[in-house]
This record gives sequence, structure tokens and C-alpha cells, in this order.
Amino acid sequence: METGAGATEEPTPTPRPTPRPTPRATPPLPSIPSLSGGDWPAQAADAIVDTVGKIRDRTTVPIMRLARAAVFGVFIGTFVIVLCTLLVIGVIRLLDEILPSGVWLPYLLLGALVTGSGWLLFRKRNDVAAAGNDRGR
Repeated sequence: METGAGATEEPTPTPRPTPRPTPRATPPLPSIPSLSGGDWPAQAADAIVDTVGKIRDRTTVPIMRLARAAVFGVFIGTFVIVLCTLLVIGVIRLLDEILPSGVWLPYLLLGALVTGSGWLLFRKRNDVAAAGNDRGR
């Protein structure tokens, strides 16, 4: 190669462009709120409140219903027992005023009534048990 004023330079070969791969379609990424701004603290607080609410609905609410039912059951049971006791006392006093003899006759009548009712229910128990056994076969 000659170097100097009369030297001709050889042309430099131009590089061939390399074929680029065709771009693939990428699925869109879900939008993620940036940590530098936005309302992510409010969203986090809402998520915590929702989670605590769901847990409370599955645990505390049924326990509260059960406790409420137990309290009302005890209250109603006590009320029914007191009402029945006062009813028996009232019936005995009424019969004592109506019947000509002493207080032994109202006791005898109420005792016979309760004993007869118990006897009928006891006999009916055997009929119900027999019907239940026939149904199962």
C-alpha cells in the first residue's frame, strides 16, 4: 500500500446489516401501582380491614349468636318455670275456694290429672317408638 499524496484509498467495505429478529408479542403486565405515589396506603388499609372483617364474620359473629341464644334461652326457660309454678298455685287456690272440702281435694285432683297425663304419654311413647322402627325397615 502506498502512502502518500498519490495513493488511492481503497474503499472500505460497508457492513452488511444483520437481520433483526422479529419482535415477539409480550403479554401486558398487570398494572402495579408505584410505591412513590398513588393511593397504595389506602388500598393496603382497605385490604387489612376487609380481611379482619371476613375473619370476624366467620368466628366472632357465630359465637355472639350462640351466646345471645343461650342468654335468651335461660331467660325464657326461667320465665316459663316461674309462670308454670304460679299457674299451679293459682289453680290450687281456685279449686280450694270452689270445692267444699279442705285443700286435700285440689291436691288429689291435680295429682290424678298429672298422673293420668304422664301415663298416657308413657303409653304413647311405645307407639311412637314402634312406628319409628317400622319406618326404618
